[in-house]
This record gives sequence, structure tokens and C-alpha cells, in this order.
Amino acid sequence: MATASGKEKYLRPGPIHLDHGGEKWAEKTLHKLSLEEKIGQLFMIWVRAQFLNVENPDYLQLRDAMLKYHIASFAMTVRWDPPFLYRNQPYEAAYLLNRLQQDSPLPLLFAADFERGVSMRLHGTTEFPHAMAFGATGNLKYAEDFGRITAQESRAIGVHWNFFPDADVNSNPANPIINTRSFGEDPQQVGEMVAAYIKGAHEAGMLTTAKHFPGHGDTATDSHLGVAQVTGNLARLQSVELAPFRAAIAAGVDSVMVAHLSVPALESNPERVATTSPAVVTDLLRKQLGFNGIVVTDALDMAGLTRLYAPNVGRAAVDAFKAGNDLLIIPADLDASYNAMLAAAKSGELSLQQIDASVLKILKTKASLGLHKARLVDPEALAHLVGAPANLEEAQEIADDAITLVRDNGQVLPLKHSGTVTAGLPYTTVEEVHNRLVVVVLSEDVRTEAGRALERGIEEHVPDARVIYVDPRSAAAMSDEIMQDVDQAEAVVAAVYVIPTPGRMRNNEEGPGGSVALADASGALLQKILDHAAAKTVVLAMGNPYLAADFPQVQNYICAFSNSAVSERGAAQALFGEIAIRGHLPVSIPGIAQRGAGIERDAHSARGGPQHDSQPATH
Repeated sequence: MATASGKEKYLRPGPIHLDHGGEKWAEKTLHKLSLEEKIGQLFMIWVRAQFLNVENPDYLQLRDAMLKYHIASFAMTVRWDPPFLYRNQPYEAAYLLNRLQQDSPLPLLFAADFERGVSMRLHGTTEFPHAMAFGATGNLKYAEDFGRITAQESRAIGVHWNFFPDADVNSNPANPIINTRSFGEDPQQVGEMVAAYIKGAHEAGMLTTAKHFPGHGDTATDSHLGVAQVTGNLARLQSVELAPFRAAIAAGVDSVMVAHLSVPALESNPERVATTSPAVVTDLLRKQLGFNGIVVTDALDMAGLTRLYAPNVGRAAVDAFKAGNDLLIIPADLDASYNAMLAAAKSGELSLQQIDASVLKILKTKASLGLHKARLVDPEALAHLVGAPANLEEAQEIADDAITLVRDNGQVLPLKHSGTVTAGLPYTTVEEVHNRLVVVVLSEDVRTEAGRALERGIEEHVPDARVIYVDPRSAAAMSDEIMQDVDQAEAVVAAVYVIPTPGRMRNNEEGPGGSVALADASGALLQKILDHAAAKTVVLAMGNPYLAADFPQVQNYICAFSNSAVSERGAAQALFGEIAIRGHLPVSIPGIAQRGAGIERDAHSARGGPQHDSQPATH
């Protein structure tokens, strides 16, 4: 692990606070910077958390880019080779970030997309479900603890800034990119959850970001793939989309991320998305909403922006900065973007006063974190701060409480236990009851982890359960065999994994909208299962809750709102009545149920015990 040298001490995270000394440091540092160095302060690029020898060409390339372009901010991620995200270990991440801090002339600011906690990128950390699961619990304390725990683990590895909470109001069931990343469809609830998360994060010293301004919830296009449009009028935007951002600003959010969205009610020029629109960034966000923190672009390499700047990709950075953004993240071409900004500054197109104002804001933010006094994190602290058992337990509790029973025909749930070993000894004979329970896991790719924790949870109750994994490439070929098992089964669970994934294209045939619908072959299989056995089938939505709108004949429907392992374990427990079911829909499912619907169930006191309805679902 990189160690502190000289007089430098390890940084001990605390509440974010800019004192007089930090303010003086920021002002003094600004005056020492050349124009080239100031331009570098305005960019953020990727760093992928992995072990790298100091002479490794990948590390040298990263370090050299940092020094050449005077980069002072990084977004930490890991390697992604769709559909696989190669998560790494906390110690590897902390080592690399410490090393970069040592090699940088100025303290670095590290950010990350920790929407579901640090576990999105690193193993051994606390795993949370998607934001919509928090909406289903209706518990603001959960959101606050979510922020606090994520901040604690994030700061332990050296990441200071989370690009979260998501302030989007997911009012469009066809939204392919927000969906379960949003807390729900009610602007007030979303705002309250956002504010609670910010409060918790600030307690443990993490910078927060409200995104995707001015609201990405009412879109049907993935802005990673194309230009998404928000068509609501100004009154609609004020009452729905902007309400959670007002709540975030009131709660002291540190930054706002602007999306690559076309918003005709705010910007009439079709060649300008929100990111490059002064009307959106300066007039609306800064002046009307009174936001004085850091305004950051969404990734500049997203197709929602690059398609508009194909002949001159570097120009996107200039236009985004002119619109009022302070920090330009993940440029499609760093060299072109940096030089375009530098040329615009030298020509007078960019105001030196605006550049100084943005750089000073970034430097003050670093000082508020204490980075001007110490930069490195203590590797010994990770064993105490990351993956604490109490935090893991609470994350599981949150996922459990989010489970929502939307439809129940009274014939299947709770599932029956079977095949258990009385003595509980290994290698003893279990009761053979072939195909009593058939579980069909429909995922994007059978090579992923989707369904593995669910399978283990189900087999704890039914050791001989028949679990079948299917994806769009295998669904048609396996259909006949699966239907034979379904027809023979006493009960069927169809676990459907459809989650919003940036840049996802179903079967490589989707347009820029992407998809959160079930792929055709998998959808045809689910339809066939319901045609044959709807009365004995439980459809388990491990992600997109709107799934049932495409399968209205579903009779038993449970939403977990997430594909995380904690949600899989919670779903397995709920299927067998081992936990109480208390969740309520934070969104409306067209033709199925309204927001707030949810059939409550008490946990079984004993296997096979009675169930009690506390509240009927709204159909």
C-alpha cells in the first residue's frame, strides 16, 4: 500500500467543512496556476480500480495523461466488458488512488458512480438494492443510512464524491435507462428520499450529486445511445421534474449533473441539449433555482452528445462550459477537448473570470474535504470501515422490506417446503420429489450471476427444486423441454431479470431507445408458461416492475426492484413466507396496479402456517 511520506498524514474523513484556512489555500493555489493548469482542473477522466505496478504501461499512461493535461479529478470505475463488470477489491482501489495522489502536484478529487453502494465496483463492501427498492419501503431512515454507509466505505478507499442520488421522477414506464434507478414516480417522495440520502452522506463526509438535471424520468430513449427528449411543458417540468432537484438543493447537495437531454420547453434550439444550453444550466439551475455548487456534465462521451458534435468532438467541452458547467467529465477525446478549451480561453471566447470561478469552486471543494492537509487514506482502516456486519445486515433488511406482492390468487403462495433432511446432516438422503418446484431464471445472459443467490435461497427450502437458466439466445431452443417441466410441476417461479443498463441494446437490434422490456424469445417463453400454468406460477420481477404490463394474465406477481444479491435473498425468503411482505409500489404499472398498491403478508410462525392479508392490492 502506498504510504504517507514526510510530514503527510493519513486523511481522516469527517463532515464536509470549508474553514478559513482552506479558503485561503484555495485562493492562493488558484493564483499560482497557469492557464494550462486551470483548464486541466476543469476535466475529470476515468481511472479503473485494479492493481498496477508503478512501471506498468497502463499506470504510466494514466499518470502521464494526468501530468500532461494537468488533470485534477478522476472518476473511479472498473473494467466493463458487457455483460460483465469486473469488480475488484477495496485494497486494490485504495492502493491505486493513493499512488495517484502521491504522483499528482495538486490533491486529486475522486468520484464514482456508487448508485447501489461501493459494491457496484468493489467486492467485500455493503451491497444495497436499486433506489426504487427504497421507494417501495417508504422508509426515509433507510435512505439516510444508505448515504451514511456508502459514504463511510467510499471515503475509506479514497473516493470523495458519489454521482448519486438520482433525483429523476420515473413517470414513464418505457424509460430504458432510469427505471429502478429512480426512487419512484411521486415527486414529493423522490425529493424526500433524495434529501435523506444527502443528509446521511454528509454525516460521513461524502460529496453528493443530484442527477440527471433537469429530469430524465419521462424519456423513452437511453441518452448513452441517442438524444432523449423531455416533452413536458414548463408547468409540468416545474411541478414534476424539477421538484426533487429543489429538495436536493435545499438539503445542501454539493453538485448537480446535467443530462444530454433535449428539452424544448426550456431550449428551442434542436442542436442544443441541456448540457450545452445556457437557458438550462445558467438561467434555470443557477439563477432560478439558486444552485451555487458544482455543476457537472454527464459523461461527454455519451452518444446523446457526441452525435451532435461528430465533426468536432472537442467543441462539446467548450459549449458545455460556456453553458455554465464547472466540471467536464469523461471527454470522448481528451486531447481534442483540452486543446479546444485552451484555444477558446486564449481567444477570449471563454471568459477568464468564468474559468477562475469554476477552478476556485473545485479547489474550495477539495479544501472542504481536508485534501489540502492530507491526501492519502489509511489502508489499516479498511478492515474496520468496509463491509461491517451491522451494515450488511441493514442492507438485507432494506431489500427484504422492499419486496412487494402485487397480485396473489391465493393458490400458490407461500411456496411449500420439501425435501428437507430431518437430522440436518450432510450426505444424508433427501426426499425425492422431482419437479415439485420449477424455477425458470430469465436473464440477459446465463453467464452472469443473475439468479445464483436466488437459487441458493430456494434450495435451502426445496433442495430438489429444478432451476433452469435461460437467456434470449437459448430460450427458443429450450422452450419445449421447459414446458414439459412446467406442466408436471406443482408450482412454478419465473424470475425475470430486466434492469436498466447504460448503452444496453436488446439483441443488438434496438434503436437509440434501448429496452427494458423482456427480449422477444424470453418473452415468448414467459408467455407460454403463463398460457399453460398462470394459476400455479409466481412471476418474480428482479428489476423492472413494469414487466407485468406486458403479461396482464399474471396471477401471482412479486416485485423486488433489483437484481442485487440482497434482493435475491429477500425474494427467496418472501416466496416461502419466511419474512413479512410489507412493500408498496412506488410507481404505477399500467393495467395492473396503482402506486401505493401492495398486499401485505405476515411471516410464517411455522412452516405451512396461515397467512394474513393486511391490505389488498389495487388492480
